Amino acid sequence: MSRSGSSLNLRRHVLAGVFALLAFTALPATAQQVPTDFTAIVKQKMPAVVAITTKQRVEEQEQAQSLPDDLPFREFFRRYYGEGPEPRQQQPRQALGSGFVISSDGHIITNNHVVEDAAEIHVVLGDKTNVPATLVGRDPATDIAVLKVDSQPNMAIATWGDSDAAEPGSWVIAIGSPFGLGGTVTVGVVSARSRDIRSGPYDDYIQTDASINRGNSGGPLFNARGEVIGVNTAIFSPSGVNIGIGFAVPSKTAQVVADQLIRTGRVERGYVGLRLQELTPAIAQALGRSDDKGVLVASVEPGGPADKAGFRSGDLITQFDQKPVESGRDLSRAVAAMKPGTQASLTVIRDGKPQELTVVIGQRSDEQTARSAAPDGTDGGKRLGLALSPIPEAARGQLGLEPGTSGVLIQRVDRNSPAAEAGLRQGDVIVSANNQPVSAPADVAKAWTEAQAQKRPLLLRVKREDQYMFIAIEG
Repeated sequence: MSRSGSSLNLRRHVLAGVFALLAFTALPATAQQVPTDFTAIVKQKMPAVVAITTKQRVEEQEQAQSLPDDLPFREFFRRYYGEGPEPRQQQPRQALGSGFVISSDGHIITNNHVVEDAAEIHVVLGDKTNVPATLVGRDPATDIAVLKVDSQPNMAIATWGDSDAAEPGSWVIAIGSPFGLGGTVTVGVVSARSRDIRSGPYDDYIQTDASINRGNSGGPLFNARGEVIGVNTAIFSPSGVNIGIGFAVPSKTAQVVADQLIRTGRVERGYVGLRLQELTPAIAQALGRSDDKGVLVASVEPGGPADKAGFRSGDLITQFDQKPVESGRDLSRAVAAMKPGTQASLTVIRDGKPQELTVVIGQRSDEQTARSAAPDGTDGGKRLGLALSPIPEAARGQLGLEPGTSGVLIQRVDRNSPAAEAGLRQGDVIVSANNQPVSAPADVAKAWTEAQAQKRPLLLRVKREDQYMFIAIEG
């Protein structure tokens, strides 16, 4: 064989090897069936997405700035130019949102905040037909609501998907009516799961970078198969527009809530009557725990299911229904998902030893849900803006409290609340209210209510790190 022939054969073998390598490396992409675009899914699912408009009558007021107390000639300005807002005639206010059809008989899923307090609700269907809608039911705790319109011929329907299967990095498609621009499609990925944005007791949001703006609320978040895995609900943004951080209620939550609302018009949630506290590394160390798994019982509601089951303040719950407890939020969701009347077993650590307790799940009332969504300790008037708990005995040393010192621990301070404006912080210990010692959150709540009734500030004595101080909170 000639030298040129040998070279030709060598090149052929090399080229054959290169093509084989290319074919081999291309296999995973083919196996995953990654779509080149989402045109087919959008064409199929767009007709099931609707725009929602609501109207309510509100009393419009003139906007006027309050005059500072130390303004020179303040009385002159007040008399001749006015200071407070003056009511004008009622004006209709319109709100916009999105939703999606979930059944052929005309049931539509949206957000509670889209239709809350609405006097009129209208739905613009995929074919631009504008029809009136009635409210079937709503659940403020998860921000889910169900509407009903008359069934239309060939009504397009969206189908639920498995939100638990949506991993960070997987494709998602949001369709809705941002700023009233109906039929808008945005695409992104699942950025994270199980986000707690402090909007309610059952927060478990899907985070996505698919563009979500005002008007997208209540619209569907589809996976790459065209299944609804979330209901677009909120955004994180300092400017009010999308910056790549949006949140959706996962379908595993929204579907259960929607089914109950359609069936009965309300949501049944399990309830045991426990106030829970997260187990921080410092508290875990004080309790002699090698990890911070589990959740502490801060207090037990007298006469509640947990009280009857024998729970005590200071118990450390490590398992619920034979499953590990990672946080108070996880336990709250697990209890809420159980049917009232059923029994559940819990493992607690008491005095360093494990015990098994059995509790009969009660039914959470709407009042209890509202209290859990914004724990404050007040039952009326302006909210103080504090989440409080008793002080675990094992944590007193970490907090620098002398033996016998009474008080309550501040778990959370709500932004823009009277407590926040007064300078209270998470981790502060309130030892007295209006010069009276406190030993339970109810003591602070009572003092705040009395201060509001008497139209005077609430005086708190607070221990912060190694010093005590007095803080007055204006009502």
